[in-house]
Amino acid sequence: MMRALTFVVGFVILVAIAGVGGVGYVFWHYGRDLPDYRQLETYTPDVMTRIYAGDGRLVTEYAIEKRVFVPYSAIPKMVSNAFISAEDQRFFEHAGVDFMGIARAAVTNLKYAGSGRRPVGASTITQQVAKNFLLSNEVSLSRKIKEAILAMRIEQAFTKEHILELYLNEIYLGRGSYGVAAAAMNYFDKSLDELSIAEVAFLAALPKAPNNYNPARYPEAALARRNWVIGRMAEDGHITAVDAEHAMAEPLQVNARAETEFLDHSKYFSEDVRREIVNRYGEKALYKGGLAVRTTLEPRLQEVATRALRDGLVSYDQRHGWRGPLAHIELDQSWGIRLRDTELPLGFDDGWQRAVVLKVEPQAATVGFVGGKRGTIPFSEMRWARPHLKEQEIGPAPKSAADVLKTGDVVAVAAAEGKDTYALRQIPDIDGALVAMDPHTGRVLAMVGGFSHDRSEFNRATQALRQPGSSFKPFVYLTALENGYKPTDLILDAPFVLEVPGQAKWKPSNYENDFYGPTTLRMGVEKSRNLMTVRLAEAVGMNKVVATAKRFGIADRMLPVLSMSLGAGETTVLQLTTAYAMLVNGGKRVIPTLIDRIQDRDGKTIYRHDQRPCDACNGVFWTDEAVPELPDTREQIADPISAYQIVHILEGVVDNGTGRQMKEIGKPLAGKTGTSNDSVDTWFMGFSPDLAVGVFVGFDVPKTLGKHETGARAAGPIWKEFMTEALKDKPGTPFRIPPGTRLIRINHDTGLRAEPGDRNVIFEAFRPGEQPGSARTVTGAGAPVETPVESGVPKAGGLY
Repeated sequence: MMRALTFVVGFVILVAIAGVGGVGYVFWHYGRDLPDYRQLETYTPDVMTRIYAGDGRLVTEYAIEKRVFVPYSAIPKMVSNAFISAEDQRFFEHAGVDFMGIARAAVTNLKYAGSGRRPVGASTITQQVAKNFLLSNEVSLSRKIKEAILAMRIEQAFTKEHILELYLNEIYLGRGSYGVAAAAMNYFDKSLDELSIAEVAFLAALPKAPNNYNPARYPEAALARRNWVIGRMAEDGHITAVDAEHAMAEPLQVNARAETEFLDHSKYFSEDVRREIVNRYGEKALYKGGLAVRTTLEPRLQEVATRALRDGLVSYDQRHGWRGPLAHIELDQSWGIRLRDTELPLGFDDGWQRAVVLKVEPQAATVGFVGGKRGTIPFSEMRWARPHLKEQEIGPAPKSAADVLKTGDVVAVAAAEGKDTYALRQIPDIDGALVAMDPHTGRVLAMVGGFSHDRSEFNRATQALRQPGSSFKPFVYLTALENGYKPTDLILDAPFVLEVPGQAKWKPSNYENDFYGPTTLRMGVEKSRNLMTVRLAEAVGMNKVVATAKRFGIADRMLPVLSMSLGAGETTVLQLTTAYAMLVNGGKRVIPTLIDRIQDRDGKTIYRHDQRPCDACNGVFWTDEAVPELPDTREQIADPISAYQIVHILEGVVDNGTGRQMKEIGKPLAGKTGTSNDSVDTWFMGFSPDLAVGVFVGFDVPKTLGKHETGARAAGPIWKEFMTEALKDKPGTPFRIPPGTRLIRINHDTGLRAEPGDRNVIFEAFRPGEQPGSARTVTGAGAPVETPVESGVPKAGGLY
């Protein structure tokens, strides 16, 4: 008997030793090459980057997984308790693996074996963390063993609260929701602390299989699962029986999150911001880093800029004729369906509608819309629709609606005055750009890079290199003023011929092909005289003009040839607007920026455009004390009096010259038109004392805009519409005059000191010691020059 007992005991001990050894071997074998669980200590989940406008409104978001991270301390207890009841009742008791839960699941699965019922799992929350963060979704015994080993190691390394924080922020809950905070928004349009017991229970019901409990597809299964979680919460003592009864009685109502309201019309701006962030920090930081980007965008100005540019491009397009309908369909009983299925072209304006012509009469066309509604396009709203011809020419004016439309034509229309009355529209094939900037800081307040970002993502404000034409001239005249010239000096306006060996003679001309003889430097700018500008550039020296262009950031590489003085070089709208900003701010350098500040996911500022030191700004508790004064650290790149002289002359462009239409705005303004050869590129550049704005209009593939399409006609109305709205509530602040400037009354036409009885009298700006009456006269005629050529590139003289 004793021997038998000894044998049994020995056998049991041997089996136990073998079992322990086997378990130890399993742990050794599967635990050798496991991922480092300690990385969870510094868990940084993928969080979306948000771009904000200057007033704090959301511009756009960038993310791969749309997640809002919430620390454990900010997660309501009801939420964490619901997930514990649903997923791991003994979470705060086990050491990573719930052996009691495993035994219970085994018994349940044996009980229902062969019934077709899905097997019950026993993974703890810690095991799910191990799987989600460190392992794959592979269904295998080896993965489950590794998961268990990691779970126990995680439990030894971290607190239960940290593990729960990882779980609730990482878990996928359907509808693109990563983490409980995103799920609360996407299912109920609420924050976590606004959820009811029933809503919390529904979210806790989702981890097992979000798609299987989709309330839209499987409402009964979703409701049953939610109520099961409510029952578990009551069973665990997290809610009372009465609370559970009331929660179960609630219908399962999902309120889809309202679409995030992004700012309209800001796509060009936000895309340039996106590129800058990627260049600075990389794509990972953009899409996963949770950055908060505070931009310079002013939403009201951005909306005004977008509308002004579109209106101007449509207006130009209508001056150059009708290119035909969007499509043509058969008018049978299914015309409404055919119209609905007609594909809209990219760039179709949000304020337009598509319609089909149902009937054409001499003075009107009847059109139908998707849904059966009808309306009328009166002939007065299509008179502009002359046939479009080559070189932007147009055919004869239509005499009736039948000359423009025929039944079955699918066209774009916009609401016009009168009930059910519409105007004919077409998407312009021309494009353009507008930039508005704070001239004192370089902050870009509005930027539109084209008629439609959907049609073309190419940003004509920052990416298109175009010839500025006469809008470059102020920098030629600034160079002269900085080299001793006065606004009253006389420049000969007469034919100019430049002979270049081996090439045709270069003979620039004025736009009107006329000559006015000796004329003041001021009038050369106001009337945009080409011949005067070329003579002045020759007298001052093109090397100096090129240096000015480089100083103002207009162009880094510009040939020192006379054609460049007429704007034959290339620049962008943003560069030229920045240059004009540095004229009106008194010759101070500013760096254009779309971003004020960038913060990381923890709120730490990692980039700030304004680098001025301000010790008194840190840690201030505001008690109505004086605002700290910041030093002006901007570099002085031009003489302030010379800069003001040009500003004052550009005021004359608005008062007396090519920008006269801007006088109607009724505010102190200055500006300059620009038109390149053959009207290929057209510009209007200018400013008020506190707002610099540049407008460009031209075709993407350079070609003429047509006869008489100058900067004043094509770009000017856009600038005017924008400035009218931008300044309508602003005071008429005069341009700031730098210390030392002398203002002397002169005769505008002669440049001489004003005499009694003179009519056209203005105040002209002079330096200390200067005065009118001692004018120099520039009469250079363009002497023949030798043009050194290297690799076929001319180095001086001529128009290239």
